[in-house]
Amino acid sequence: MITLEWLYLLTGLVFAIWTVLSARDASNGKRWGNAAFWGLLSASFLFGLYLSDLANGILVLVLVAIAGFGGLGRSDPPTTAPQERAALAARFGNRLFIPALAIPLTAVVGTLLYNYSPVGQWGLFEPRRETLILFGVGVLLALALCHVWLRPPISAPMQEGRRLMDSIGWAAVLPQMLAALGALFAAAGVGKVIGSLAGDIMPQGSVFLAVLLYCGGMAMFTIIMGNAFAAFPVMATAIGIPVLIHQYGGDAAVIGAVGMLAGFCGTLLTPMAANFNIVPAALLELKSQNGVIRMQAGTAIPLFACNVAIIYFLAFR
Repeated sequence: MITLEWLYLLTGLVFAIWTVLSARDASNGKRWGNAAFWGLLSASFLFGLYLSDLANGILVLVLVAIAGFGGLGRSDPPTTAPQERAALAARFGNRLFIPALAIPLTAVVGTLLYNYSPVGQWGLFEPRRETLILFGVGVLLALALCHVWLRPPISAPMQEGRRLMDSIGWAAVLPQMLAALGALFAAAGVGKVIGSLAGDIMPQGSVFLAVLLYCGGMAMFTIIMGNAFAAFPVMATAIGIPVLIHQYGGDAAVIGAVGMLAGFCGTLLTPMAANFNIVPAALLELKSQNGVIRMQAGTAIPLFACNVAIIYFLAFR
């Protein structure tokens, strides 16, 4: 059976290759900082399951120290020449998007086939992890397609991946760390504290106010922590499960899924979601660091209102 651990091992192997390539990149003045950062991240994926909680915590603190003290630099490894890229773009046009589209297509079609055909009875994948595993399979298929079709240098995927991740820097691992922070908050009982405070201000029987507080809390915690996955365990423990589902009998699927969408509205409005809002501004060299956020506000606010309405009208039928 292919488990999610296989995907972790594959990811750790990619980071390990970046570690070696970074250490050998003499053109990057901070190559040893980059090598240490990607090396530690590789170790977390390859050996994190076998390390103690203390060891994993120290590993994360070292990652933070490397990034916080400016130990990361951008790399610009040579792969294909600009002239080659221009020639390929002129020759293939929009067909160059086919490998990228193959990734979500593999995940979606593969998941549907696995769940609604006899293939699922073969037990190939870890239960409830088939979509993530198939997403990884899609990446491998896309890489194979690129090599067979475009015939780039064998090292191009690793070098281009390293160049992109070096451009993003520490923000690339922010979602992973913030999701862990959300789980930590939930384990510390923050959700129960929020639920107690919400219970003091919510009048009994007011389903709409409970929905509004739930969605608003998802958005606000996401704005603070930068990740809806970090906000979800807190607000689900505080209001989603005990109030909306248990007390008022709401549909758990609607409340969970649309509640996450409400959190994503907060993602559109916060610089804490650096990999979504700050990194693109830097890569595109926008005049304002918050230019992306300002453009997204006009979408985030009405979308938040729609999410509140969807839960209120559809989860309590």
